[in-house]
Amino acid sequence: MNNKYPQITLPKIENYHKLDVYRQNGGYQQAQKAIQMQPDDIINAVKISGLKGRGGAGFPTGLKWSFMPKQSYKPKYLCVNGDESEPGSFKDRQILEFNPHQLIEGIIIAAKAMGINTSYIYIRGEYHKWVKCMQTAVDEAYSSGLLGEGMKQTFNSDFRTDIVVHKGAGAYVCGEETSQMNSIEGKRGYPRNKPPFPAELGLWWSPTTINNVETITTIPAILKLGAEEFAKIGHPNQTGTLLFGVSGNIARPGVYELPTGTPMKELLFDICGGIPNGKKLKAIIPGGVSMVPLRADEIDNITLDADSLRAAGSGIGTGGIIVIDEDADIVKICLRIAHFFHHESCGQCTPCREGNGWMEKLLKRIISTNAKSKDIDLLYDIANNIEGRTVCALGDACAWPIKGFIKKFRSDFEKYVN
Repeated sequence: MNNKYPQITLPKIENYHKLDVYRQNGGYQQAQKAIQMQPDDIINAVKISGLKGRGGAGFPTGLKWSFMPKQSYKPKYLCVNGDESEPGSFKDRQILEFNPHQLIEGIIIAAKAMGINTSYIYIRGEYHKWVKCMQTAVDEAYSSGLLGEGMKQTFNSDFRTDIVVHKGAGAYVCGEETSQMNSIEGKRGYPRNKPPFPAELGLWWSPTTINNVETITTIPAILKLGAEEFAKIGHPNQTGTLLFGVSGNIARPGVYELPTGTPMKELLFDICGGIPNGKKLKAIIPGGVSMVPLRADEIDNITLDADSLRAAGSGIGTGGIIVIDEDADIVKICLRIAHFFHHESCGQCTPCREGNGWMEKLLKRIISTNAKSKDIDLLYDIANNIEGRTVCALGDACAWPIKGFIKKFRSDFEKYVN
């Protein structure tokens, strides 16, 4: 094993989730700075930093903020997406538990930049513990004058913003931004057609910006380091660090913060200790289950950034890396994925509603050894007909891993058929 990482655990600041400890370590100083800045200067700093969204799409954050109209007769909203429901992704809950005040500070800065007076933190419904963690931190911020009416005195400014912690109802599709807005409004979590886009007509048909928890939590670091210095970290086309949640057949699963552009094999074998029990690596899913899997022989030159993984035919997604060893049953993995998406489909679009059910039934037939080789082709064809034919990206999310596993591990499917 490489001795470059003899000790993975970094020095820990005890009780960093508490307001007094966070402030003792420089917390809310960047919010104080930002409130005295011009909104355009904050947005330009985020643009210069090169920060891209950490929720999967990787859209430039500063550019997204610039879409928010400067003048609006309607209220403007920020929605922080903490609906972390993608299997294999568990990075955001680390922030909600251990670093909630940096998220709040990032919200204050973003709200100042876009002239927003109300922000929502939308948290996955099953995250009972983390909802409480975040609500406790928000309550601390209010009681100390860091949010709401007390901001005027604390920050010596007329600007104020409020934060609402909103608990979802346990629907995967509400991680999609327009479904999330419907959910906040008390409606069923159906995706909306785009256009119109949220910056024009979002929450309650008012201008809205949606950013991931990790994206907003990064904002104070940009102001502290300086935009130019932040831009020097990691891959030039996807600057900064990312949180990678590593799970599956790996010696040291967990969440690791690394500069973008770090070699994939360095994370898996040097930092995470490789595959347990002397087993060989068979495949990985690099960004949560909705990404195309990669075979072990495809990751030799892969680096942890969007460009490298896109060139390999997959994507960085939410940074949730699922490790699969040589003993794993690929077909059963596909069945679990198909069952998940079949259960989580909102039912609005026929290809997704019907197609996911058909894929699950076909995979059960294959595992029961009652299938023929043409059923594998039928399974691929169904996935292909779901992809790109739905209002939101759930159709792509369910199709990509199934198609990828059939392409790259067809022999595993043929074993059941034969």
